[in-house]
Amino acid sequence: MRAFLLSKPASIEFKPLALTDLPVPQPGPGQIRIKVSRCGVCHTDLHTVEGEITPPRLPIVPGHQVVGTIEAIGGEVSDLKLGQRVGVPWLHEACGQCPFCLRGEENLCPYARFTGFHTNGGYAEMMLAMARYSLPIPDSIEDDQAAPLLCAGIIGYRSLRKAGLQPGERLGLVGFGASAHLAIQVARYWGCKVFVFTRSPEHRGHAIALGADWVGGIEDRPDKPIDRAVIFAPSGALVPLTLEKLRPGGTLAINAIHMSNIPAMPYALIYGERTLRSVANATYQDGVDFMKLAASIPIHATVRPYPFEEANRALEDLKHSRISGEAVLIL
Repeated sequence: MRAFLLSKPASIEFKPLALTDLPVPQPGPGQIRIKVSRCGVCHTDLHTVEGEITPPRLPIVPGHQVVGTIEAIGGEVSDLKLGQRVGVPWLHEACGQCPFCLRGEENLCPYARFTGFHTNGGYAEMMLAMARYSLPIPDSIEDDQAAPLLCAGIIGYRSLRKAGLQPGERLGLVGFGASAHLAIQVARYWGCKVFVFTRSPEHRGHAIALGADWVGGIEDRPDKPIDRAVIFAPSGALVPLTLEKLRPGGTLAINAIHMSNIPAMPYALIYGERTLRSVANATYQDGVDFMKLAASIPIHATVRPYPFEEANRALEDLKHSRISGEAVLIL
């Protein structure tokens, strides 16, 4: 089978992903083999390819927003069937026994393994996944639309929940890429006013088209403070600039697996019982809940399709903000 293999991280401009012929993987106990139809292209893939986060082993096949059909089933799997369509998210598996797992926080499990990072992912014609963590996809959601939901959508949904967003509140979204363009649709469904901070003229237009009440740069300020905010861009310098716009008692959630250092800032920015918190991965239940919500709204992902063979170009376009919405590899 064909797969893109990362053997040595490098700047994406040097095309570090090599199209390689690998053996067809055989599923073991609890596993399924998936024939990949679509794979979303995520900033986490870019961080991995460029070495900003380091997989425990190389080479590795990236990709963790995978849509496909089951073509082989290992032992100890009873609730899935051949030919069934499933989605594979970032969380590959967790231990199920540690205090975090027992509290329903398997996203924080110290033994968790992640798709396309610990195990080969979806930049391939076929891949293995754990049956227990594979997500059902509502019939109403087509493959192109489903792929962005499996990470950008799920983690954006968790970010809104961790920010404590309530119906009708004022929400700030800092950065407007793959995750934010889905989160805004959830917020609007909940009756919230949305304020988008982004430098990109194209992203500002995209935000307005999706119902943003206000767009501007991080140096700008809405007419009154916002209740909640989520930072999607991996820049620590945005944290104090966003806190300036947050009301007392409000919450700022950071949706980033990798971020530059947060600079020193005046205590006054956090005083007033403001909350600053990170968002780390997502649980299986987040995925189940979000996919149902996405079908109900319904959420529409803005997708730019790329032929499978152009994975390096898709990541380079992502790096340079040439994409509104999300890139999706078509197999």
